[in-house]
Amino acid sequence: MTEARPIDHKESSHDIPEGFQCFCIEEIGEVLNHQRVPLSTLERANRQGPYPYYGASGVVDYIDGFLFEGEHVLISEDGENLSSRKTPIAFKADGKFWVNNHAHIIKCRSESLADLLVYYFANLDLHEFISGAAQPKLNKANLLSIPIILPKFDKEQAQLAATLRRLDDKIDLLRRQNQTLEAMAEALFRQWFLEAAEDNWIECSVSDLVIHLKQGVQPGDQPSTDFLHFSLPAFDDGMRAVVEAGSQILSNKFRVTEGVLLVSKLNPRVSRIWPVQKLPEGAEAICSTEFQVLKPKNPAWFGYLYGLLTSSDARDALTMAASGTSGSHQRVRPEDILAIRASLPNIDLAERFSSWVEPVLSKRQRNTEQIADLERMRDALLPKLMSGEVRVTF
Repeated sequence: MTEARPIDHKESSHDIPEGFQCFCIEEIGEVLNHQRVPLSTLERANRQGPYPYYGASGVVDYIDGFLFEGEHVLISEDGENLSSRKTPIAFKADGKFWVNNHAHIIKCRSESLADLLVYYFANLDLHEFISGAAQPKLNKANLLSIPIILPKFDKEQAQLAATLRRLDDKIDLLRRQNQTLEAMAEALFRQWFLEAAEDNWIECSVSDLVIHLKQGVQPGDQPSTDFLHFSLPAFDDGMRAVVEAGSQILSNKFRVTEGVLLVSKLNPRVSRIWPVQKLPEGAEAICSTEFQVLKPKNPAWFGYLYGLLTSSDARDALTMAASGTSGSHQRVRPEDILAIRASLPNIDLAERFSSWVEPVLSKRQRNTEQIADLERMRDALLPKLMSGEVRVTF
């Protein structure tokens, strides 16, 4: 790629680091909005197929045709997410795909520029470029007016993109490892305890296998040490409990001990089963009352119970029992969790499964903690790298 021309009328209003330059979108790549074609829900229903159909925040359907091929950057044109930023507003699409009219589409001049454009928008305050209050919109004119400050030359652009890509590649690798570990545990549980179940196994329920711990911690309790807090947001953020002082406890909690399974009552379609195998030495721990604290009566059943509670059969049973409004506000009762049916194998088989699955859960937890550390590192480095405050060399 040849060096893009500077845009002088914008450079005067920005403090640009040495070696960087102010670009606009059209100097980074070609805007292909004119090639987008929206399809109605009915049209898509009649054209189901293998190709992703993208909207403002990602894939919304799969259809039988494509408009674009190869790597492109999509940038949200409208929608609440432009303000809330719950999901990335700039992301890459590759392969063969279709795009509706809710996402700008850019074919960048290099792979490095495509990566940098996504990273740049991840760190960009869009407030001054968005119009509309009820329905935020980043129209094409405003998109083209955004100053994008990047390294001037191809080599430096490639170095910066490679540094950020290495962090994301490591995060993606760890996530894929966790998905593989979870799939292995689920497949082995199904093979051993569902497909190969024997007639002489004891039919029972979860309530027969666990002690339902309900030791409460009230607001205002002042422990001698801080609490390790197992919350729903902490689970959704990578199953990493956070440390909180007793004075920060503003609602009732349950006390957590080692060797328990925390089972969420909320939205059972999304299985939230948090195995707490060990706690840091001397740590006191609590959890949200949205979790139920279940301690196996026999430690040998820990792995078996984890496999049972994370199985699709258990998830389906809890989903059927849920009440409340649709979506994320549905809940199950504690007795619904305890009523899940089990076919209890002999103790030797349960011990063998637990001895296999517990190291898998430990490995997954270590991966999860490393992911969180890498994400924090990336998020702290991103603005410094993109502004030139921190430089990379190879």
